[in-house]
Amino acid sequence: MIPRPVSEPPGIASSGKLQNKVAIITGGDSGIGRAVAYLFAREGADIAIVYLNEHEDASETQERVRQLGRSCLTIAGDISDEQFCREVVAYTLSRFGRVDILINNAAELIYEEDIATLASEKLLRIFQTNVFACFYFIKAVLPYLKPGSAIINTSSIAADTGYPAMASYSASKGAVSALTRSLAVSLADRGIRVNAVAPGRTWTPLIPASLPPEFYMFYGSYHNPGPIKKAAQPYEIAPIYLYLASEESRYVIGQTIHVNGGEYLG
Repeated sequence: MIPRPVSEPPGIASSGKLQNKVAIITGGDSGIGRAVAYLFAREGADIAIVYLNEHEDASETQERVRQLGRSCLTIAGDISDEQFCREVVAYTLSRFGRVDILINNAAELIYEEDIATLASEKLLRIFQTNVFACFYFIKAVLPYLKPGSAIINTSSIAADTGYPAMASYSASKGAVSALTRSLAVSLADRGIRVNAVAPGRTWTPLIPASLPPEFYMFYGSYHNPGPIKKAAQPYEIAPIYLYLASEESRYVIGQTIHVNGGEYLG
């Protein structure tokens, strides 16, 4: 991508908010997931990143996490396969002995000019990746989460505003927000916090991989219609995940926190 997404801000200091925690991050090889992995590593967490087949990106993320002084597993596979999700959790436990944080972040997006032409197979694929995989990972990890653990799902501003030509993606992210609210209530007695982050327009590989060139052309045109007239960089989204993963958010459950540069206000 030109320019490359920015995954780390300069000159940030660690405060050890996640010292010796273990986080599974789906889609952790690039974009928001990578930025979250870097920030969590700075704060003391070991990381397991799950990705489809972007081996070079995953290796780059792994190397940077190690430079930050933490361990990092890279696990390639299709999260629409429930057995694979169970294997990810089992492998993470075998290497680290615990899981404290689950970040359901990986997603697919389809550009659909006319919903009448949307193939059923593509619609199913969107929900398998964006929604079903959340269920699969939550089911797999839940027996091992202890009080104080956190599940953080990635929703989207699209779930609330709707975007033209993104009906299937918007619907899937709406399902993620609804899952977050329901699960937060059911797990509150166990001391497991469940929340979601809903990013606005963010410069990640999902954008050029999924949308036609006229949607972004070059970075400067991939703007935000709100008061902050630009798309977010991944590192600008990551701190919300840190807040929701840390003890600072001990009284926050069932929330979908929007980080969108005031897009609603545009």
